[in-house]
Amino acid sequence: MLGAILLFVLAGLAEIGGGYLIWLWLKESKPFSYGAAGSLILIAYGVIPTFQNFPSFGRVYAAYGGVFIVLAVLWGWVVDKKTPDLYDWVGAGICLIGVSVMLWAPRT
Repeated sequence: MLGAILLFVLAGLAEIGGGYLIWLWLKESKPFSYGAAGSLILIAYGVIPTFQNFPSFGRVYAAYGGVFIVLAVLWGWVVDKKTPDLYDWVGAGICLIGVSVMLWAPRT
C-alpha cells in the first residue's frame, strides 16, 4: 500500500510540477527552458503510473485523480500561497475516501 501511495504522489508532483513549468513559460514569459523541462517532467508523469501493481488502467487512473486533487490543493497552498478553506479540505478528504474504496475494497 505504501508503494502505491508513493507512486501516486510522484505522479501527481510530476503532473502538477510539469504543468506549472509550462504555465510559467507561456503565461509568465519565463524562458523556453521552463517549458522544455515541464514537457520532460510530463513525460515522466505518463510513465510513473505504469509501475503500479493494480491490474486495471482505468481504476489506477481514476484513483490517481483523487490523489491529484489533494496534491493540487496542497500545491496551491504551498506554491501559490492560497490557503485552502474548510470546503477544500472536506472535498479532498472525500476524494481520498473514494480512492481508498476504489483501490482496496474487497473484490472477488
